[in-house]
Amino acid sequence: MPIVETERLILREWTLDDAEDFHRIYTDAETMRFQGALPENYSVEVERYYLGRHIERYYADFGFGLWAVILRENNRLIGRCGLIRQPLEEGEEIEVSYLIERAFWNRGFASEAAGAALKLGFERYNFQRIVAFIHPRNTASARVAEKIGMRFERMVEFRSFGEVALYTAVNPRQTL
Repeated sequence: MPIVETERLILREWTLDDAEDFHRIYTDAETMRFQGALPENYSVEVERYYLGRHIERYYADFGFGLWAVILRENNRLIGRCGLIRQPLEEGEEIEVSYLIERAFWNRGFASEAAGAALKLGFERYNFQRIVAFIHPRNTASARVAEKIGMRFERMVEFRSFGEVALYTAVNPRQTL
């Protein structure tokens, strides 16, 4: 079932059947360069386990999460995008996260998917602020964040990634 459709994409909930496609995407070193290391035992079965945990934890508990990014023209899974809860300093933030398979880079798919997810975060889920954590050398991801209306706020320590750029967007419907 689609969460949202754009001109070229469908964002939908993951299924366990997506494990093979995600395994293919996640094992491409260039695609994953700024995403952190995969477990040593990473396999299709391990990915299926992670998908199952995400489905149970996010979709059931929160009603949102990361979603599969599907090309409308041929129904191919080309990445993931969505909203996830992340710890930051003394609290928690909602992050818009996006990852597109390398074969589909430089076509605007990340911006299209991330823009749709950001809009959903504000309009459907009524989040007041959404962030993106971006590796300082990941200039392509920073361009996506800026293209969808996010702005660099500051550098922060983020989990095991070390210092990353924090980009933020505030709900345009927020009352001052």
